[in-house]
Amino acid sequence: MTGEARRIAGRIAVRASAAHDLPAIAAIYRHHVLNGAATFEIVPPDDAEMGRRREETLARALPHLVAELDGAIAGYAYAAPYRPRAAYRYTVEDSVYVAPQLSRRGVGRALLEALIDACTALHHRQMVAVIGDRANAASIGLHAACGFTRVGTLPNVGFKFGRWIDSVLMQRVLGGGATTPPRGKRRDVRLAPRATGCHR
Repeated sequence: MTGEARRIAGRIAVRASAAHDLPAIAAIYRHHVLNGAATFEIVPPDDAEMGRRREETLARALPHLVAELDGAIAGYAYAAPYRPRAAYRYTVEDSVYVAPQLSRRGVGRALLEALIDACTALHHRQMVAVIGDRANAASIGLHAACGFTRVGTLPNVGFKFGRWIDSVLMQRVLGGGATTPPRGKRRDVRLAPRATGCHR
């Protein structure tokens, strides 16, 4: 953490997002869509679509957070199901976006640490980060600082800004990880294997 990040860390407040945060959230995401490879979206969604996505996150009982700095929204983060198949239900994927003028000032770390705590409290066991661009040192470094391990790279899976872009996969254990069975009495769903095709 830089000296400036340490100075402002005490002024960063992370809380659950609210509907009135959506214009600021949409503006932050718009910047990343138009100027970076962290997201593979090309056309920025409007406020209404960002609101729909937030409601979808909340309907799944997953956290959707914002960071405030001196009364302004400095960034946001949320968790989503890693994949839709039932056996993945204890694994989540994180997303963290910071206002461009506040990059590397501790906002991302405050958001990611809060997201990890919230998902752990919800009894999820693994968190996966799918990071656009192997050159995205800020995001890779943030996740490493928060306990994520780099587990792989998907080369050239995206095309944006006239170039092919990799996805970097990082993963972190939540709570007891794989050392104990998941909490509750939900039975595993056992399906007959398909005769053909590859399904994950």
